[in-house]
Amino acid sequence: MSLRLEDVKGLGKKIDTLKEAAIDSVEKLANASIDKLTALKGIGKATAEKIVENAKNLLNEFAKDDSVKLIKEEATEKKDEVKVQEEIIKLEEKKTKLQGKKVEEGDFVLIKITGRTQKGTIFRVSSEEDAKKAGIYDENKAKQGMYTPEFVIVGKPGFLNEGLTETIKEMNFFEKKSVRIPPTKAYGKRDPQKIERIGIAKFRRLNEGKNPEIGKEFVKQSQGQMQRGTVTNVMQGRVIVDYNHPLAGQSVDYNLEIIDKIEDFNEKIEYFMINKGIPFENVSDFQVSYIPKSKTLELTIPKMFLFQNLVYVKFGLAMDLQTHMADEIDDVKFIEVYEKIPIPTTPSESVMQKVEEFNKEEHKEED
Repeated sequence: MSLRLEDVKGLGKKIDTLKEAAIDSVEKLANASIDKLTALKGIGKATAEKIVENAKNLLNEFAKDDSVKLIKEEATEKKDEVKVQEEIIKLEEKKTKLQGKKVEEGDFVLIKITGRTQKGTIFRVSSEEDAKKAGIYDENKAKQGMYTPEFVIVGKPGFLNEGLTETIKEMNFFEKKSVRIPPTKAYGKRDPQKIERIGIAKFRRLNEGKNPEIGKEFVKQSQGQMQRGTVTNVMQGRVIVDYNHPLAGQSVDYNLEIIDKIEDFNEKIEYFMINKGIPFENVSDFQVSYIPKSKTLELTIPKMFLFQNLVYVKFGLAMDLQTHMADEIDDVKFIEVYEKIPIPTTPSESVMQKVEEFNKEEHKEED
């Protein structure tokens, strides 16, 4: 932060006079002689002494604040360094403890995954670096946490496909494994019933008035559920939409490594939130409070999410927590705080305020 002449108390309209006399900074005013100031129009001896004193006080306060800030920053950096070292030691101890140990049913783990089609096309990775190497990096997907290790509860469905779920149950921590998962345990067989032909006029109505584009995703509501498909063709006035997964009917190759076990209560909550689509960078904005006696978890939603439609996210998150952390969590409460918006001043109040400020300045100039 830099100081301006306007920051000195008691100057008012005298700022223009001072600037005309080349006194255009707080430092120059603090070092100006009383005789030089009193020679200027509208500045008496008492006023000159007062504004010089105010300028000196402001400089002293600024210097003090700067020093305090520097000390705090240095202390924070030292604390951060210590904290980083402590975390490294903890991770090493944890790794030593888990090394070679077999995972158990119900363990909360993080898994590095690289997925390839049989043609060698990489479609899934666990780091931004790997995504860039594979040529599939997308900045928007990165912000959504797409290129990160997978959060999985060993043996529980709903996190990975059936083949991977079965494979991971037999692995050890930090073990690396390559597997080929058949279609029946990966993304299923291709189902002709999942291919739909829609008239172009109807398609436009369902697609916000937009024309079909081959290769583009198409989403529609069906029986209360969202269906995602891909436009594969447009022919004879009809749009062909395939709701099969793009990898349906294919065997898929994976490289796997179990890299961590999540044991901390709050960390588990965070990963469930990320799993439900809350960006990693925003997870810390949620205030988490736990009441052990009633086994109640309270989540205060940050301002940035107050006006977003989080109904399905909140419902899904609550269900996951109550299902997979049933021993610790019964009820999940979402708290939304809408702060009171300050009422703007009325025109008459605004005018009276300016009159009062003008009168005060006039009285100061008479000193």
